[in-house]
Amino acid sequence: MFGRWFRRLLTLVLLLLVTAALVAWTYAQRVLPQAEGRLVLPGAKAPLQILRDANGIPTIRAASVRDAMYGLGVAHAQDRLWQMETHRRIGAGRLAEAFGEAAVDTDRFLRVLGVRRVAAAQWAAASPASREALQAYADGVNAVISNLRARPPEFLVLGLQPEAWTPEDSLAWAIMMAWDLGANWHTELIRLRLALKMPQARIDQLLPPYPGDPVPKTMDYAAFYRGLKLDGQQALAEPALLQLLAIAPESGIEGTGSNSWVLAGSRTTTGKPLLANDPHLKLSTPALWYFARLEAPGLDVAGATMPGLPGVVVGQNQRIAWGFTNTGPDVQDTYLERIHPDDPAQYQTPTGWARFEARQEVIRVKGRPDVTMTVRSTRHGPVLSDAVLAGLGDDSGSTLGPKAKPAYAVALRWTGLDTDNDIIATSLQFNMAGSVDAFIAASRSWRVPMQNMAVADADGRIALVSPGRVPQRAPDNDLQGLAPAPGWEARYDWTGFIPEDAVPLIRDPASGHIANANQRVTLPDYPHFITHHWALPFRFQRIEQLIAAQPTHSLADLGRMHGDVKSLAVVQLLPRLQKAQSAHPLAAAAQAQLASFDGTMAADKAAPLIYWAWHRHLTQQVLTDELGAPLYDRLLGQRGYFDALEGVLASGDAWWCDDKATPAAETCAQQIDRAFSAALDELQAAQGADVAAWQWGKAHIARSEHRPFSKVKPLARWFEVRTPVGGDSYTVNVSRVSLKADGTTGEYYLSEHGASLRGLYDLADRANSRVVHSTGQSGIPWSPLFRHWAEPWRRVEGVPLFVPASALVQTLAISPAP
Repeated sequence: MFGRWFRRLLTLVLLLLVTAALVAWTYAQRVLPQAEGRLVLPGAKAPLQILRDANGIPTIRAASVRDAMYGLGVAHAQDRLWQMETHRRIGAGRLAEAFGEAAVDTDRFLRVLGVRRVAAAQWAAASPASREALQAYADGVNAVISNLRARPPEFLVLGLQPEAWTPEDSLAWAIMMAWDLGANWHTELIRLRLALKMPQARIDQLLPPYPGDPVPKTMDYAAFYRGLKLDGQQALAEPALLQLLAIAPESGIEGTGSNSWVLAGSRTTTGKPLLANDPHLKLSTPALWYFARLEAPGLDVAGATMPGLPGVVVGQNQRIAWGFTNTGPDVQDTYLERIHPDDPAQYQTPTGWARFEARQEVIRVKGRPDVTMTVRSTRHGPVLSDAVLAGLGDDSGSTLGPKAKPAYAVALRWTGLDTDNDIIATSLQFNMAGSVDAFIAASRSWRVPMQNMAVADADGRIALVSPGRVPQRAPDNDLQGLAPAPGWEARYDWTGFIPEDAVPLIRDPASGHIANANQRVTLPDYPHFITHHWALPFRFQRIEQLIAAQPTHSLADLGRMHGDVKSLAVVQLLPRLQKAQSAHPLAAAAQAQLASFDGTMAADKAAPLIYWAWHRHLTQQVLTDELGAPLYDRLLGQRGYFDALEGVLASGDAWWCDDKATPAAETCAQQIDRAFSAALDELQAAQGADVAAWQWGKAHIARSEHRPFSKVKPLARWFEVRTPVGGDSYTVNVSRVSLKADGTTGEYYLSEHGASLRGLYDLADRANSRVVHSTGQSGIPWSPLFRHWAEPWRRVEGVPLFVPASALVQTLAISPAP
């Protein structure tokens, strides 16, 4: 009897296991996109085809530009639906609905910023061409959602259903990408925060000007802020400033830049221009980019698209190729708004007291009650400090708590919140431009984000144009956008914008080449102010070296330049490390590795690892006691402070090098030696006692983060993509070195910002053009196209952007629903 029941139970268990396996297999197949056969979908105006090659890059053939955008919406939704969901939620400040209480602070900041409201206003004012493209794209996305065979795994795990996509979702994501490329608001608040701790001369050392530039002439804002008593109990508390910096989405991170260079035919082996581009952005899984080809009457373009947006962002058509780098203009100003002492609903303006504009926002929180907050705006823009205030449960404007009556609020003026930006219309003009001149003409309507746009055409013309809306400030503005300004004084208001025909432009230079790596793009006699915060010029200098090394270059030569890992920044500080002394037993072996080191940051070598470990400890030793650990940690999230450290060491400044926590007066030389010993202790514990076996790539890992499962350790290995890399923050093959420990794993030296894509474009024969990004086309972890480019990306290889018809191995025909 027992045996029979046991056999029945065993049979039942096996049946359940087989059923579960069959269900899992069925789900795993159904969640992958239907790439072949025929679909009848609502929204298309005429039949179209989506033909994919072996790399999953679709060619979308449509009878109109409108239906090409519809087809791109279909392809994006098929391959990247969860990524688009996160984009939507970020733009709308709706992360907490999916991720719970941990995301409430970020949602508060996003609601204060008001991105979704601005997107709605931009949609209402959009041109007919934009409206048609955005609506067609949304129709394509929604056709997939309405016919979804299975939800991607993130939806299942989090218990979410996909919602209908809207044009406002696309525009909100475009605004958030502009935010990601912004670079100034947080630096202004950091200056304010530093002004409460040290004199302005010390701040200028910590945040030095661009190499060769003088220190900007400003009023003594440190004394000004102290006079306002901003560290007092009724003003802005230091913890509140740090919290505001901490809860905001990342923007202006050092390493968020890009490279591009374009060679005229006189400098190439083909006699026609060649163009290289690699935008540097946060690495994510899946990548921010999705390659596609769009074919319709009047449209024949291929390149990098962005899930959530219609059109090709950077790429090549039949006549031109183009690429972007970030200009990094100062288009954000923060303002201290003085609050009426007897009426917190009012703030001071140059003409008297005015009422804050106020609205209520409701944040829905998964598993928790809704959170209601009051969001205010001034004549300058949103009151950012309300994001911190709301977290303290008070609607009075306080950054200190329910019973405080603060004297000031912090508001933001940013061009990205202007409602007359029609980015999609301009992008479509780029996609269809037939010459450098046509591209430059189209760029005049570009507003945000300001970009350096390298462009070449089949006739041999090359150019670099930097379009965008940049504010002009009055001559008597003695802060010039460097630090928060008193909002009650009119002289700190913007007076207009740089004229559209006066933005930086280089055409067909005699040198036969143009290069940009986020360095200064203006000449000394340029009449308009753009920014004080250009990227350090090391990448640009290295590109120039490589271009000058030979008279002409092939596309393969440009590819090798993409892979270059010599750091001119390391070369600058290396002699100090090579002279460091230590009693550590591994010191001699480490110095032997450094003796022949020339700054080439190879992943399989020990010297780059020794350098960066020393650099990290030295930076910490020199800066932490003056800044305090909380502020120091926060600053490392934005920048590496190479320029500040180099300046301190070059001057031998004892004030910075002295450790204020000890009675002795330490010198910079002593700190260099101590950092060397500390680095050796760290690396011995991490990689053993054989210095020759140490490798930079074992610590310097390019991590493409998955939202949200990189933060869930059991899931991270399945959803994020990791690969060891060389390079550093200042190499052409950039891979930003984080000196801050990762909040989840505790790792140092991770690279989470780098070449998000690489493109090489041949204007003689576009069949030679090649591209790659950091993960793969698919967003489904078990798809063979999920991470299949991680290794080619690491090796700086690419795949054809344009392929013959024989290489299109999957065909999906879409017919309009009746």
